Amino acid sequence: MATKIIIIDDHQLFREGVKRILDFEESFEVLAEGDDGAEALALVGQHKPDVVIMDINMPEVNGVEATRTLIEQYPDTKVIILSIHDDENYVTHALQSGALGYLLKEMDAEELVEAVKVVAAGGSYLHPRVTHNLIADYRRLSNDDGKGKGFQQTEVVRPLHLLTRRECEVLQLLADGKSNRGIGEALYISEKTVKNHVSNILQKMNVNDRTQAVVTAIKKGWVEVR
Repeated sequence: MATKIIIIDDHQLFREGVKRILDFEESFEVLAEGDDGAEALALVGQHKPDVVIMDINMPEVNGVEATRTLIEQYPDTKVIILSIHDDENYVTHALQSGALGYLLKEMDAEELVEAVKVVAAGGSYLHPRVTHNLIADYRRLSNDDGKGKGFQQTEVVRPLHLLTRRECEVLQLLADGKSNRGIGEALYISEKTVKNHVSNILQKMNVNDRTQAVVTAIKKGWVEVR
C-alpha cells in the first residue's frame, strides 16, 4: 500500500517542489497540503496520513507545537520536521515533540525520499549535517569530568569482524556527516552502491537507521570522531 503523506509549509513554492518530488515515487501518495500548524491538525484528522512533513517555522502555530499536539491526538502519525536551522536546540525541541525525522531545507530529492521511507517504516532520519553536529556535541560532552577535558577517544578499532572494509569506510563517512551523494563522491562509487552498503551496515549492526548506526559505532570505538 502507498505511504500517505500530508505536507505543511507556509511557502507555497517550496511546498509544491516537495510535492513534485514525492509524486515521482509510486509508493507515495500526497493526500493534502497546508500552510499552518493549526491546519495540519485538521488535515490529519480528516485524512489520517502515515507521514506528515512539517515546516518548523510557521505563523500562528509552529511546527514543534503542532507536532506535539498532533502526536498526542494521533499517536500513530509520524512527523518529519523541515527546517533551515541545524542548531542543536532546534533539533532537540523537534525530537522531544515527537518528530521522527529532521531535514534541512537544503536537502536533495534523494534525502527527502529516503527520509519518508525510513520514518514511514518506524525508523528515524536526521539530515547528515544535523547528525554530524550532534556527534560534535557528543564529542564535547562525552566522558566530561567537569574539568574541561571533554571527549578523549581511544584508538579506533574497525569492526572487521562484522563489516567488510568498504562498509567500514562507509560507516566512517556516515559518522563524518556525509550524505549518500557525498559518500559516493568520496569513494568513487554510485549512490545506488552506497545505498546497498548502508542497508547492509544497518542489517549487520541490527539498528534501524543511520543515526543509530553512527551512535553505536562511536560508543564502540569503531569510527573516528573528527
